[in-house]
Amino acid sequence: MSEKILNVHCEYCQDSSNEFAEIDAIIDLYKGKDGCLIQVLHAAQGIYGYLPLPLQRYIADALGLPVSEVSGVVSFYSFFSPTPRGEHTIRVCLGTACYVRGGKKIVEHLEKSLGVELGGTTEDGKFTFEIARCIGACGLAPAMMIDDVVYKQVTPSKVNTILSKI
Repeated sequence: MSEKILNVHCEYCQDSSNEFAEIDAIIDLYKGKDGCLIQVLHAAQGIYGYLPLPLQRYIADALGLPVSEVSGVVSFYSFFSPTPRGEHTIRVCLGTACYVRGGKKIVEHLEKSLGVELGGTTEDGKFTFEIARCIGACGLAPAMMIDDVVYKQVTPSKVNTILSKI
């Protein structure tokens, strides 16, 4: 490992030695395989929680890729985040069926009740609020997801009940 990479550990991340050791192992597993970047980014986000620019630089250097390519992938795919995310992710479906059946009202209710705009994270760090174009639950519209759980035929009052249990 080069001196430059070791300085990235110390300069950018508090006590990151364990996290970067795990990322190094994943990079070693995928390095040299075509199309491995997305798998490495998924694993890194799972370990680190998000993908800040210093981590993107580290991954780019380790895989021998330009930082612009890594950052381009991170910014293109909505499931990657360059900023810290909440403990839970709320995604409201705004695909055609969900939108027509009231998805926009669910979005407006969540913005008001959580005090956060789309794409934002609540001040307490509990929720990150996003939209999805389709979650594949059109017959259950309007639908939303919290983490990996899908909630069907959601109304503003159902949203309050769901959130009160989390």
